[in-house]
Amino acid sequence: MLERKKPEADLRKSYTVYMQLGLVAALGILLILFKVDIRSESDIVLQTVEQETVKMEEIEQTRQDVKPPPPPRPPVPVAVPNDEVIEDDILDLDAEIDLDAPLELPPPPPPAEEEPDIFVVVEKRPEIKGGMKALYKYIVYPEIARKAGIEGRVILEFVVDERGKVSNVKVLRSVGGGLDEAAISAVKKVKFTPGMQRGRPVKVRYTLPVTFKLSS
Repeated sequence: MLERKKPEADLRKSYTVYMQLGLVAALGILLILFKVDIRSESDIVLQTVEQETVKMEEIEQTRQDVKPPPPPRPPVPVAVPNDEVIEDDILDLDAEIDLDAPLELPPPPPPAEEEPDIFVVVEKRPEIKGGMKALYKYIVYPEIARKAGIEGRVILEFVVDERGKVSNVKVLRSVGGGLDEAAISAVKKVKFTPGMQRGRPVKVRYTLPVTFKLSS
């Protein structure tokens, strides 16, 4: 049994030695290969590619010639009869002008009639002859307003002239129902004493309230 185990031990020792020697040899070969440049100059080929040159050509802009409009047609001549004779007016430039002679001017317009001033404030105001009682005598209460129960105060404005007559009657405040017309009719029927300013009668603008009230 001892004789068989001996050769196996020798084989294991020799195997490890061979392995180490093989590794050392491989490392040595690798080092030699890294240091030595195997490539030759003939193997390296540089290829140069020539770049195509592109030529830029200048493009001329085409000009569009604008044609001028055609000339207008000449007017067609119209034949004139030979019998017609055209004479130029002869101006007499030798006429003498008399600068000393009076100029003839048109007559002036007639003077406008001046309307007398209408006063608002005067020394003496116009008054109704007989007072407001005389005015209410001429007032007729409209039947429509009476049935509808319309009451109120109508304010009138008018002008009393130099003779005490009433003109230009206006309604400043209306009530309706025919009361405005009744007040205007009564004012036109009464007589006024004219207003006085500096001792003479004048036109006066007058304001008068007229009250309408139904009796119970």
